[in-house]
Amino acid sequence: MTPARWLLAIVSFAAAIGVSLYIVLTSWPTSDHTVTVSVAAHGVLLGVALLELGARGAKVRLSAASLRIPMTFGVALRASAGGDFGAAITPARSGAEPARFLIMTEAGMSSANIILVIYAELFLEMISLAIVAIAMFFTFRHAGGIITGMASLVAMYAAFVLGTGALGFVLARRGMNQTPPRWLARLGVHGARWHSFRNVLEQLRRGIEGMKDMRFGMAGIALLSSIVHIVLRLAILPIIVYSFGVHVPAAPLILWPIALMYGSVVVAVPGGGGFIEVAFKETLGHAIPSTIFGASLIWWRFYTFYLYIILGAIAAGGTVLRALRPDAEDDDAAEDSGPDLAVQHDPAH
Repeated sequence: MTPARWLLAIVSFAAAIGVSLYIVLTSWPTSDHTVTVSVAAHGVLLGVALLELGARGAKVRLSAASLRIPMTFGVALRASAGGDFGAAITPARSGAEPARFLIMTEAGMSSANIILVIYAELFLEMISLAIVAIAMFFTFRHAGGIITGMASLVAMYAAFVLGTGALGFVLARRGMNQTPPRWLARLGVHGARWHSFRNVLEQLRRGIEGMKDMRFGMAGIALLSSIVHIVLRLAILPIIVYSFGVHVPAAPLILWPIALMYGSVVVAVPGGGGFIEVAFKETLGHAIPSTIFGASLIWWRFYTFYLYIILGAIAAGGTVLRALRPDAEDDDAAEDSGPDLAVQHDPAH
């Protein structure tokens, strides 16, 4: 991380916190009614958040096992937490995969095996997301525009990730010359950048081809872990809202967070810069009563975002910062086939 990127991260997080405070103050009811989340509710929320992180760790561990690649659950858990931390402090969540790559590398895994594990895990994530989206569509089919918007956004996200992977795989299979095509050269992709781009495509090809040898039984268990982690993440907001003893329809509390989680990948600043908070207000401002709206926003963001930054910093903060150090971004790094990964990190991580 360069000083400029640290400054961007600090300003972005300050903006996110400032927007949160503004929304809380402007939506707070005029009465002196005190709104607090009970200790029991916090205990449940913390347990759900930790189980969700554990499910993601199990997904990574089982993805490795499906490819007959040795990996401990501890390494998988640290990689998941470190990816959260790296994603949070970098623009467009770009630090997630380099952080996970370095954590696995320091655990003694080879680059080829790491690439296979990451692409297998992302592939299973896309399938699990599609399964959850379909289940939500039939469960809340009378939710009107909410379900349509959620399904459309998830479909676009999956199409983007899978389409990018498919395009890269086709390009890699066709072979890459030592010099870039004219259209890429005009975009500034040449020299060291072209070499790095070729490495990305080669990693993508190896990752996709490696999945053909998956053990489907183990991959099925990994897929189940992925579904569990998505469901646990979606349970956070309903638990918060219903802990206040209010009656609110479940559909918006479950469907809009899916859109917010996967729509956040378009935000190019660390921490969202207040975008997620504003989107939360716009989509759920009429569904959650004003008396509990501010508290719901604050604790939802804490248990789905800030808590994972803290856990990631504790588990692998030093390793992540080494992955994002300035010299890792020099042009000379293009000589290494390290953590240049073509597929966007899943925002739920």
